[in-house]
Amino acid sequence: MNRTKKLTMTALLAAITSISSSLIFIPIGFAKIFPIQHLVNLLSAVLLGPAYAIMQAFLSSTIRNIIGTGSLFAYPGSMIGAFLAAILYSKTKNIGLSALGEVIGTGILGAIATYPIAVLILGEEMTIFGLIPAFTISSFTGALLGYTLLNLLIRKRVILPGGQKVR
Repeated sequence: MNRTKKLTMTALLAAITSISSSLIFIPIGFAKIFPIQHLVNLLSAVLLGPAYAIMQAFLSSTIRNIIGTGSLFAYPGSMIGAFLAAILYSKTKNIGLSALGEVIGTGILGAIATYPIAVLILGEEMTIFGLIPAFTISSFTGALLGYTLLNLLIRKRVILPGGQKVR
């Protein structure tokens, strides 16, 4: 896929994520779990690669913050998850490992990276114990949806196992 197509796909995925963020989310305390972000992170990781996956996560987080459906917590969680999912996919070509990378990247590493933001904004030292479960549940749900969708697209020959589009 050439650069223009990758940029266009990145913009479309960010738009889908941003639009759906006002429709599909679950508020848990001070965070919103949003599995569509993680589904799209996995799609962009497999179909577009690390740089575009991170760009999509950043654009989605920014647009969601601008329209009031996101929080500052979206940045580290989604970007780290998208990065780890994309790196694992690029090294292994295994969608399952990429999905696991999304869950570990967002659910654990992203939650830990979000902790200083939570402490600064909320002023609570125990927020890490709320962030990890919320981020993990959200990323697991989205990664499972993404894994299922990608395998369905491969089975229907919309994309090939390596993430390449069928001509």
